[in-house]
Amino acid sequence: MLLKITHETSYHYDQPIRTGLFQLRLHPKSGRGQAVRSWTTRIEGGTREVTFMDQFHNQVDLVSAHPHTNEVVVTCEGEVEVTDSGGVFGVHRGNVPLWLYLRETETTKPGSGIRQLTEGFSTAWRMGPPDSDDITLLHALSAEVLSKMSYEPGTTDTTTRAEDALAAGKGVCQDHTHVLLAASRCLGFPARYVSGYLESGDSENEQAGHAWAELHVDGLGWVGFDVSNGISPDERYVRVATGLDYQDAAPVRGMRHGDAAETMSVSLQVTQQ
Repeated sequence: MLLKITHETSYHYDQPIRTGLFQLRLHPKSGRGQAVRSWTTRIEGGTREVTFMDQFHNQVDLVSAHPHTNEVVVTCEGEVEVTDSGGVFGVHRGNVPLWLYLRETETTKPGSGIRQLTEGFSTAWRMGPPDSDDITLLHALSAEVLSKMSYEPGTTDTTTRAEDALAAGKGVCQDHTHVLLAASRCLGFPARYVSGYLESGDSENEQAGHAWAELHVDGLGWVGFDVSNGISPDERYVRVATGLDYQDAAPVRGMRHGDAAETMSVSLQVTQQ
């Protein structure tokens, strides 16, 4: 499937800012299941200073805002050809050791709720069918997370902890992913956060990118699980960045100096060509 993506992120300030610095992780890479046919990034109100690969092999553009600007607009546009690999991304590669993906972060640190979920789940699993495998276990765990957390936009933000989202019983794809990461690590599975795009069939109403988890399974490598939609990623998904949690794979992160109030808006279209 060939997907066309147009993604615009605008930062508007009610008065000129003195300085601003942004990290962009918005460039998908060719790899198993996807081939980037074209990709451009345009920046208004800022300058791309350098491009580098971070420790998770994400392409990062470092952008400085123009002095005294009132607005910074980042527009990405391109085409990516995607094939369905059944959610399997494959063997682990790169400089980051696999054991690092068992590490807790501030947003994925398990508390009593997540530990109770995994303890009860693993107990039930041990008493289940003798021929059950890790993939079946992890699909069931993903479904269990979704059963305890309804999809409800506007109830959380990028700093919400997995434990708090689970206790509230609601959140968005980011929160579903953080809870699955925390639970999977408790069960001994290396787990990573994936940010990207999903062609949902309703591109006119897209308001943000998408997020899902990849869990490492012996014999298969990294396998994707989209808790929010209850499936593994298929040809409608475009991978962009990975990390231990949202903070590592955030499309845009930044800082600014000045007293200006900031308003952010996002426009996104993902369409099948």
